[in-house]
Amino acid sequence: MSNDVNGVALAVFIFFFLGVTVMGFMAARWRAAENSENLDEWGLGGRSFGTWITWFLLGGDLYTAYTFVAVPAAVYTAGAAGFFAVPYTILVYPLIFTFLPRLWSVSHKHGYVTTADFVRGRFGSKGLSLAVAVTGLLATMPYIALQLVGIQAVLDVMGVGGGENTNWFIKDLPLLIAFGVLAAYTYSSGLRAPALIAFVKDALIYLVIAVAIIYIPIKLGGFDDIFAKAGDALSETNDAGKPRGALAPGDASQWAYATLALGSALALFMYPHSITATLSSRSREVIRRNTTILPLYSLMLGLLALLGFMAIAAGVKVDNAQLAIPQLFEDMFPDWFAGVAFAAIGIGALVPAAIMSIAAANLFTRNIYKDFLRPDATPAQETKVSKLVSLLVKVGALAFVLTMDKTVAINFQLLGGIWILQTFPALVGGLFTRWFHRWALLAGWAVGMVYGTVAAYGVASPTQKHFGGSQKEIPGIGEIGYIGLTAFVLNVVVTVALTLVLRALKAPQGVDETSPEDYTADVGDPGVAAELPPATAGAPGGH
Repeated sequence: MSNDVNGVALAVFIFFFLGVTVMGFMAARWRAAENSENLDEWGLGGRSFGTWITWFLLGGDLYTAYTFVAVPAAVYTAGAAGFFAVPYTILVYPLIFTFLPRLWSVSHKHGYVTTADFVRGRFGSKGLSLAVAVTGLLATMPYIALQLVGIQAVLDVMGVGGGENTNWFIKDLPLLIAFGVLAAYTYSSGLRAPALIAFVKDALIYLVIAVAIIYIPIKLGGFDDIFAKAGDALSETNDAGKPRGALAPGDASQWAYATLALGSALALFMYPHSITATLSSRSREVIRRNTTILPLYSLMLGLLALLGFMAIAAGVKVDNAQLAIPQLFEDMFPDWFAGVAFAAIGIGALVPAAIMSIAAANLFTRNIYKDFLRPDATPAQETKVSKLVSLLVKVGALAFVLTMDKTVAINFQLLGGIWILQTFPALVGGLFTRWFHRWALLAGWAVGMVYGTVAAYGVASPTQKHFGGSQKEIPGIGEIGYIGLTAFVLNVVVTVALTLVLRALKAPQGVDETSPEDYTADVGDPGVAAELPPATAGAPGGH
């Protein structure tokens, strides 16, 4: 990889970056309400987005720069094991079809802004709500950091910032500028900024993948040659006598592959940013339609993963696998189109980073600040706090990226996936039944969190002594599997067992402020808070 600046690619990158920056600030006036000083407007875009805006927003939210860089990087490193992301995104859409419309309905009826709002209202437990909120914050921070890693990978390949011996400030200045711009328009425009920019982001990504999947194989001699070269490279053994990877998972890795795909599918829509994009929709039907058309992104993801094999066949050599795909684009594309591809990755980082920071800020504001620190906070005060926290979250993510090794950021994001999966019983279980006891859910969550964290701490990698991965032997089975799914099973077992005990002891269950008809309500139904901010639309306030 050269340290020379690719001027043409950089110019194209800057052109698109400036374009979306302008769009980000203009978004403050896009569909703006007369009173924007409430979380419904700043944090959920007025709950007004239709099918296509929601589709682009969810796509921009779920298919990030991390996806663009890390999925083919995993294929580049280990072969077909990196394809686990494809089946899990196929599994997730039938799953969310069953519960997201219910969450949308009850959230609009009661003015809920976060998943923790719903959990508090459903189970009458601030403690359980706090657990869900803190888990969401912990899981989101490294995810935001990875978006900045994606931008940094592109800048490194373009030669921006100089070599490794360059003064740290000069080297990281481009990333600092990108961060500053992101922070500014997110603060100003809220969720409307990433919603508007998502159109550009997804259009660029689809364009780049369509060109890459045709143009690069032509230059490399076709897919037969690509798979042959990739197979040969992956079969080479390391110093320990083990192959680098394989074109197809072997018998020994099938449990790991299957459990990782299933666990990731269960976890994806537990992330706060996924729910934020969902609750911004204007109707229940918009959610249902989106679950049927979002699988188009899975097709894109499958093609994207193939770039990992292409990088191997093209002879790309990088010390950090996250640079493999940007370097492939640099080597294969004309400079001007490499700039377009880099812009797609860069903008693919800005959109989800903005949504994630907003989602994390909403969690803090509604479920920590309002519930525990300032129960009488006005909607305007909530919005002000949320804006400030969104800046602090980004600063934390930036510090994480600048002070820690990039592989650490990736492994902590994997740990975040283990954590966020432990909120599944309270959220999804609560959408269908009130049978689970709030104390049992809290105990199950704690067991899952402790087991998942301790198990992940014991996993080593070539670059880390601890938290080096997310797979370990499954107790009682003896196969290697996804730690998050094992922790989830323990969570459910503890929750069910303790619920039986607590119900037998007639322990107080808390007040459920929802009713069965709330879970199927839609815009236009009596009492649905479609247009009003939470504090004035029948929201529970500070319980």
